[in-house]
Amino acid sequence: MRAIAITEDHRLEPVDLPEPVPAPGEVLVDVVAAGVNRADVAQTAGMYPPPPGASELPGLEISGRRRDTGEAVVALLAGGGYAEVVAVPEGQLLPVPEGMDPVEAAGVIEVCATVVSNLVLEGRLSDGETVLIHGGTGGIGTVAIQLARHLGARVLTTVGSEEAFDRVRELGADAVWNRRTTDLLEVVREAGGADVILDVVGGPALADNVGMLREHGRLVIIGTLGGATGELPIGKLMGKRARVIGTTLRSRRTEGKREILEATRELVWPLLADGSLRVPVHARFPLERAAQAHDVLREGGHVGKVVLEVAEPPPRNR
Repeated sequence: MRAIAITEDHRLEPVDLPEPVPAPGEVLVDVVAAGVNRADVAQTAGMYPPPPGASELPGLEISGRRRDTGEAVVALLAGGGYAEVVAVPEGQLLPVPEGMDPVEAAGVIEVCATVVSNLVLEGRLSDGETVLIHGGTGGIGTVAIQLARHLGARVLTTVGSEEAFDRVRELGADAVWNRRTTDLLEVVREAGGADVILDVVGGPALADNVGMLREHGRLVIIGTLGGATGELPIGKLMGKRARVIGTTLRSRRTEGKREILEATRELVWPLLADGSLRVPVHARFPLERAAQAHDVLREGGHVGKVVLEVAEPPPRNR
């Protein structure tokens, strides 16, 4: 099968490999397209190795067709998505949302599961609360803005340039700031603070994030783009009776992923089917141009997801 492997000098290279052999409880899926995520970029750079036992190939999500039943599905992976065939635990599959383009569906499951896991299951965001979403133009940010509005929250967000303001407002953001030119601690405090903060920056933003929380606030850290260590103002955290939550999705066992995927299907799949929530796709590349797809994420400025086209898509689910 065709696949994209990571070389010892951290490049992406097309290779020809044997098809994976499914373990007990796994099924083979013929891949139509693969979603591209920042975790893939970090893995390629040697900074985010796959969990023990997972494929060494990059790729955390795909759309495709189950070989045993022919059903059009999306799959959440611990690795291996940049290939023509993947072996997936059956509990990590969902049907392609009704009416959705099968190629664009490749960018749905990881981002939606991440947002549901962290805003709903961990952050307990509820109607009438205020959420601050860092990185509003990324795949996670664009979905988080829309889902938070659906939940009845007031949405604050940060972006990297003024050019993105209108785009995130269209998605439902109530207030947006350029993180490069704004004192976020000051403006978010002036806006009343946040009950929940969804953070992809990590260590350098830790103290300011705690400072922006309201009483009983929840800071959910899902990335370390700015660094993995930071100073925690424990006194402020205690005084606000707030919580700092750190989570990852990739390394969870299938049972934990299944719980998240069930919640995702119940909450998000109907919204995708009726068009009230969209996962924007910024660009589509053939599998062999995976390195260019990674360049898009490294350079930033994109809105939504990047996907790799692997094979001819099947008919859409109706």
